[in-house]
Parts: sequence; structure tokens; C-alpha cells
Amino acid sequence: MTRPPPSARTSTFRFRPPLVVGLVAVLAAIVVALGHPLLKPSSDSAATPGRDSSTRLPAPPLSDRPRSHAPHSESRGALDEADGVVPDGVTVLDDEVPAVANLDADLLDALRRAAQDATGDGVAFTVNSGWRSAAYQEELLREAVAQHGSEAEAARWVATATTSPHVAGDAVDIGPDRATDWLSEHGAAYGLCRIYRNEPWHFELRTDAADRGCPRMYADPTQDPRTRQ
Repeated sequence: MTRPPPSARTSTFRFRPPLVVGLVAVLAAIVVALGHPLLKPSSDSAATPGRDSSTRLPAPPLSDRPRSHAPHSESRGALDEADGVVPDGVTVLDDEVPAVANLDADLLDALRRAAQDATGDGVAFTVNSGWRSAAYQEELLREAVAQHGSEAEAARWVATATTSPHVAGDAVDIGPDRATDWLSEHGAAYGLCRIYRNEPWHFELRTDAADRGCPRMYADPTQDPRTRQ
């Protein structure tokens, strides 16, 4: 028996590439036309946003956020800058702050001249307290009584509203320590003097101090004749 040549045996099992490509294309067209569910995007996946597209509520504007209150605002009730309460960082040049603007004009002028010269030594003045309203002074006295336990002890630190030089605009409390040290050494040249030994921050104007030096300090305000009125 004569066998057919190899090419004759295998030709019946071969697929021709053009025919295969054509069949695949026809099947794909039929599936798309019929809308086969395997080719449709899942409704769940389309509705679920990715991690980067998640919805977030915007942060509230600063004006709507809760504000913290400084301790002095809480303890002093309605008292504010109009009464002489001093914000942080106030200097002797801040005319818009009543505690500074309501100081005696000559005292303020001396303070500004001294502050300008002190900058040459790398020293900056801040105003911790200046002019005060009578209401503010009374509140400070009440706080001092509560802190020190008696009116007699409180009087060593806080005068009454009728006798305090702060209410008259004749006194200023200066900080920080470098500034008070500078004024203790150089203040007399400007007429600026410490008045009470227990209050190194408290300065008043003594116009003759440039010639005579600052007067002897009182131990505390209770020794000052002005507080005994």
C-alpha cells in the first residue's frame, strides 16, 4: 500500500490565519450587537468612587471656628483694651492702644526717647501695663485681695482706683527684665525712675532726675504718701 506524502496527511488539520481572524471578528461583532452582560461595566463599580475621589467636608472658615480666650479676658469679664488691658507685644510706640495713648504726654515722650536709645544696646521695651480705667484698677485690687488673702497685703502691690498713678496715666510697667535693668541704670537721664523697691517694672516720670538723680525708692506702695489719701 502506498502512503500519501506528509504534506497530504497534515493539510486537513491546519487553520489558515486569515480565516481565523475573520471568524473572531464576526463573533465579536455579534456579541457587541447583542449587548452581552460580560462586556457591560458593573453598575456597582461605576457607582462606587475610588479612594481619591471620596467626598470630604471642607474645613470651616477661621471666623466660624471656636476661639480660645486669654486668661485675663476670662477673669476680668467685660474689661478690654478700652479699660487699659494690654495685648501681648505692645510697645511705647503703639498710639492706637489706650494703655499707651492715655499716658501723660511727658512720660510717654521720655519713654520713647529712652526706648530709641536702648535699641542701640539691643534692648526692646514692651508695655505690660500703662494707663488703666478705674474699673480695671478696682478689678486688679479685688484679684490681689483674693491672691494675697487680705486687703493689707494686697495694698503692697495694687493701689486703689482713687490713688493709683496708673489711673492718672502717670505710671507704666515695662518689660522684659533686660528692659527694666536698662532703665534702672539709664532711666534717670530721661527722668524715668523706679518708685517701689518691690516693683522693678514700675516707672514714673521725675523731671529733675537728670540733674539730681532718682529719689529714694519706697519699699512698696503702702509707704507712698499718695496711696494714703
